[in-house]
Amino acid sequence: MNPWLLVGIGWLFMALVMTGFWLLQKRTENSGIVDVVWGSGVALLAVFFAVASDGDVTRRWVVGLLVSLWSIRLSGYILRRVMTMPEDGRYSQLKVEWGEDAAWKMFRFYQYQAAASVLFAIPMLLAARNQTPWNTMDVIGVCIFCLAIFGESIADYQLHCFRSIPENQGKVCQQGLWRYSRHPNYFFEWLHWWSYVCLALLAPWGWLTILGPLAMLFFILFKTGIPPTEEQALRSRGEAYRAYQRTTSAFFPWFPKTQPELNSSTQPSEPCP
Repeated sequence: MNPWLLVGIGWLFMALVMTGFWLLQKRTENSGIVDVVWGSGVALLAVFFAVASDGDVTRRWVVGLLVSLWSIRLSGYILRRVMTMPEDGRYSQLKVEWGEDAAWKMFRFYQYQAAASVLFAIPMLLAARNQTPWNTMDVIGVCIFCLAIFGESIADYQLHCFRSIPENQGKVCQQGLWRYSRHPNYFFEWLHWWSYVCLALLAPWGWLTILGPLAMLFFILFKTGIPPTEEQALRSRGEAYRAYQRTTSAFFPWFPKTQPELNSSTQPSEPCP
């Protein structure tokens, strides 16, 4: 099937899905569901592209499987958070800033996310259309995927462990992977996108998949990732988080500039594993 037709069908599908969930969030007053739908949408589009494309069969199966595993883990984790916690502070703050226009600006935001789902599924489309026989580059891609998903799962688990202790409210987790990066979950999420570059690189126009991790890096560093997350952290944790910012890398894991002295404002009641 023509790849442009596939992209058009995918965009129309996601636009309709996001419209439905926009109506749902108006009733529930929890806009965080968009993060669940975005990840699930990328996976659905990837599976659709894999089925409708004519690339190497093994690679098409692998693409569909990897993206499905990524989506189930990430969307499941976010869904549990959406169902059990108050609305993400990023979206609450946006509604305050948008004022009376919040409803329609949120609709536009949901449609941006629909388009983003298609954009980030294009590397999977190129990989699924790659007719090159299975090779070493594909194996490297699968290895990157496994490392990234394992690292992100560990980071999420460590943060969940920390937050599950009531005494840690208002404190900063500096244990495990969070000692080396303020956002290890974002780092491994970004790393995961390089796996599709390896799977598609030898296909016609496969080099375009490099735009995937570059776009993800831009959004994480400057738009919807670190900036709003850290603004919320500063509002809720204040000076404890400022001290964390001074000593710990924002994104790429690295040793702290100095070993911070954990005190009553940062020391967890129990260490994260």
